[in-house]
Amino acid sequence: MRIALYEPEIAGNVGAVLRRGACLGAAVDLIEPMGFEWDDRRVRRAAMDYIDHVEITRHASFDAFRETQRSSRLVLFTTKATQSLYDFAFRKDDVLLFGKESAGVPLAVADLCDAKLRIPIRAEVRSMNLASAAALVLGEALRQTEMLS
Repeated sequence: MRIALYEPEIAGNVGAVLRRGACLGAAVDLIEPMGFEWDDRRVRRAAMDYIDHVEITRHASFDAFRETQRSSRLVLFTTKATQSLYDFAFRKDDVLLFGKESAGVPLAVADLCDAKLRIPIRAEVRSMNLASAAALVLGEALRQTEMLS
């Protein structure tokens, strides 16, 4: 199972997702451009020493990313979806896609996804933090596919 971040804007969120990937055994794809400069010092500070325990792949664009994921199902998490992640059957080779913090993904990207899901949250709030959302979704997907021990 993989987590893909579409044009992430906040280094701290990326670091937190990398740490979760390391802890739970999920590779992380970073789809550029990113909203911060990628350098070892900045990323290591955000991900701490966990960065050495997660597979990270950087992609120059969404098209470049898609070329590497042809056989996997791309599952987008968006506040615009109607289907809850809890009413979805995950597969072990799914790629869990999260959009940029300020704008999600463009419609053209959403249209290429195999499924669009939402995290059920209270109506009074807009959205969940990217790193928290990724942790919640990855935990549920791993639970369903029995990949957590």
